Amino acid sequence: MLVLAGWFAHQQKPGIAANILLWALTTMLSVLAWHSGGVRDMAVLGYPGVLIFAAILGNVRLFSGLLLFIVGYCSLMAALTITGYFHPFLPDVEFKHLVFTDVILLITGFSVYLLLRDQRRLMRGLREENQRVRNSQQTIARLASQDQLTGLSNRRFAEESYTRLYQRCLRDEHPLAVFFLDLDNFKPVNDSLGHAAGDLLLQQLSGRLQAISRAEDVLCRFGGDEFLMMVALDGEEEQLTTIAQNIKAAATTPFFIMQTQIEISGSVGIALAPEHGTEFNTLCKYADLAMYQAKHEGRSVYRVYNDDMGRANIDKFNLMTQIRQALKDKQFRLFYQPKMDIRSGRVCGVEALIRWPQPDGSYIAPDDFIPLAESSGVIADIGHWVLQEACEACMRWRQQGHGSVGVAVNLSYVQFRDGSLERSVQQVLRQSGLPSSALELELTESMLIGEGDDISRQLSAIHQMGVSFSIDDFGTGYSNLGYLRRFNASRLKIDKSFITDLGVSQRDEPLVRAIIQMAASLGLHSVAEGVEDEATLNLLRQLGCDEAQGYFWSRALPEHEFIAWLKQHNAISELPHSSEL
Repeated sequence: MLVLAGWFAHQQKPGIAANILLWALTTMLSVLAWHSGGVRDMAVLGYPGVLIFAAILGNVRLFSGLLLFIVGYCSLMAALTITGYFHPFLPDVEFKHLVFTDVILLITGFSVYLLLRDQRRLMRGLREENQRVRNSQQTIARLASQDQLTGLSNRRFAEESYTRLYQRCLRDEHPLAVFFLDLDNFKPVNDSLGHAAGDLLLQQLSGRLQAISRAEDVLCRFGGDEFLMMVALDGEEEQLTTIAQNIKAAATTPFFIMQTQIEISGSVGIALAPEHGTEFNTLCKYADLAMYQAKHEGRSVYRVYNDDMGRANIDKFNLMTQIRQALKDKQFRLFYQPKMDIRSGRVCGVEALIRWPQPDGSYIAPDDFIPLAESSGVIADIGHWVLQEACEACMRWRQQGHGSVGVAVNLSYVQFRDGSLERSVQQVLRQSGLPSSALELELTESMLIGEGDDISRQLSAIHQMGVSFSIDDFGTGYSNLGYLRRFNASRLKIDKSFITDLGVSQRDEPLVRAIIQMAASLGLHSVAEGVEDEATLNLLRQLGCDEAQGYFWSRALPEHEFIAWLKQHNAISELPHSSEL
């Protein structure tokens, strides 16, 4: 039986092996007891060991069966002995009986020891596993509430801590201030030095913010280059200003990273509880609005939220909704402003400018709705519409005999990120029938900074179609000459801020002269924007500027008015000495 039990154990069938082994031992002990001393026989001492093994190695059915059998068998032997039907043999106690008893007790005791040792090992392993689980849970909780880059708390922890901190402020009758810090010009750090440098900067800034915060304050990295600090104020008005100045100073103090000194700044928005709200998300939203107001007012400043900011945000949201509807209802209009050849006085091109007329006859300025259209993603659809309308209008002019007039269309950086600009230009040119040489796309300097490879690829593909490019508002951005050659620009448009006071400002003339000379040396045409008087025109002619546009000739006009102006101008230009007008 032992061999059979061992075979089943070797076959990975421990249940069957345990059944065979334990029933065999029970049967053997029962036979020994029957043929010897009955219930008083030493063999009965082996039953507890069998039951212990059955309880640990077997299942409930095996243990219950053995227990019932042993109890029943012992009861039967006792009953038969009492009634005289069974006469157990009680031999004299000899040394061999002592040995037999000791062997049974030793085997049973050793078996119990082995089982308990295994049980203790299992319990120790279970405790270790439980400890590992607890450690893992603590790690998960820490990861869930801690920013891994900076070691600061994260937004989730700040939200969980807000209720506790706010309740304490209510009890002490003190306001709770939420400071929202957003770094200015952080992206150029990543673009120029790499994300590793940006990470080091955020880590250093986190250390500075920790140094100015108290143990009871809540400081967290809100996301990206945004940080949030919640402070229970003690009632003194100066404390709010001091904390805001300290936060701003932490961002503006130069950073030394990778042997490079980096100078950035930070804009801070502040919201107060319960004055501005009692919910965490509400206060964060208001502090964020105040932060954007600080950026709008020049950056590196702090602003406290007020209701005007909320109303302005609502107005922006409503305007954003109206923009989508205006595009759907075709409310936008294109106006056209001529570009003039300074030497000949003839029209050499037209710039298409979008306008949004209102029912009362007023117009919403592009500066008010274009940024919202860019942030909402609608600008891609608006840009395609502008391109389509401008090319179709230019084709109509050509069919009317104005074949020398080309059209310039402004682009948004969002149109490049959309990735469909090349396909859009190709589609519009094909549908309108306009020669690609008659289309010019205007880019701003800021669009050429960052993501240059992707922009370069798209512009190169469009340039191969025969479309030309101009750099708008030149002089107001980085003015990187390398970008001008890289992106196949053919014109530089000098920003009107340099042209408006050209005749009276001693600072603007040398700058304009330098831009014109630089453009000429690079083989580019120079275009002056914002010419409003003849004195400015004459000075630009002396400086060697090629083209110009402005109110001196015409403001931006609706298409039918522009055509009338164009016909009149061409008629005048055909008169003798008209080039001198």
